Amino acid sequence: MFAFIDDHSRAVMGARWAYHEDVVRLAAALRPALAARGIPGSVYVDNGSAYVDAWLLRACAVLGIKLVHSRPGRPQGRGKIERFFRTVRDQFLVETAPQTARPADLAELNRLFAAWTETAYHRAVHSETGEEPLARWARATPAERAVPDQARLHEAFLWSERRVVTKTATVSLHGNTYQVDPSLARRTVELVFDPFDLTRIQVRAGGRPAGTAAPFTIGRHRHAKTRTGDGQPRTEPEPTGINYLRILSDSHDQALQAQISYTALTRPDPGSSAGQRGKEEDRNA
Repeated sequence: MFAFIDDHSRAVMGARWAYHEDVVRLAAALRPALAARGIPGSVYVDNGSAYVDAWLLRACAVLGIKLVHSRPGRPQGRGKIERFFRTVRDQFLVETAPQTARPADLAELNRLFAAWTETAYHRAVHSETGEEPLARWARATPAERAVPDQARLHEAFLWSERRVVTKTATVSLHGNTYQVDPSLARRTVELVFDPFDLTRIQVRAGGRPAGTAAPFTIGRHRHAKTRTGDGQPRTEPEPTGINYLRILSDSHDQALQAQISYTALTRPDPGSSAGQRGKEEDRNA
């Protein structure tokens, strides 16, 4: 599980279960956190391979986040997140062991975890702070904390690599060959791309846009790190008959439904043609 918690309140900013511990799955947890909770001043992480990846450094630079790594051999600084992981094991994972509550797939596991986080964890008084995590976070969070716009967030989650353009104005990237502007021959350029789509490559020279790289020979359409896989089967546990996580999930769904006005969603816009027809029908009646 990848998880980011607020240091002051212990509130969960973003979390996601995955089959692989890599930078792609890290991004899947971090991006929703930034979109929903805003940009923090710093992010404190360990020295795992996903956390020292060049992409994370670039993303933090684009968003103006200070990236801090814990010192090797000094786990004391990671005590709060480790304590959160223990809470997850003791209160959430234990409830997924019974056969009756076992999630069908990874998507359901993440959905159940989101329900547990919002319905149980965020509403429970924390043993150290003496307050509910989300309430403490909301009260202490600066009103000016900026939520990044979509364009900036998209830019932060692109990957980039530097290449020297050949004299024939081509560049290679992960087994693929691309044609670039002839004026870039023999120059060092930055190739910016979405790891899930290697057919669209932006070219930048000297920090400025320099067109796109036209696919010449494509053998790989997505980065090797974007692999997918099914987890290893686990031992079947003994059922207890109690489905605690389903109860939390139903409660969470009901809370979300209560926030949505379905009447407003189905009522036609007064300015639309449908709304005008509705007014005409009311007058005729």
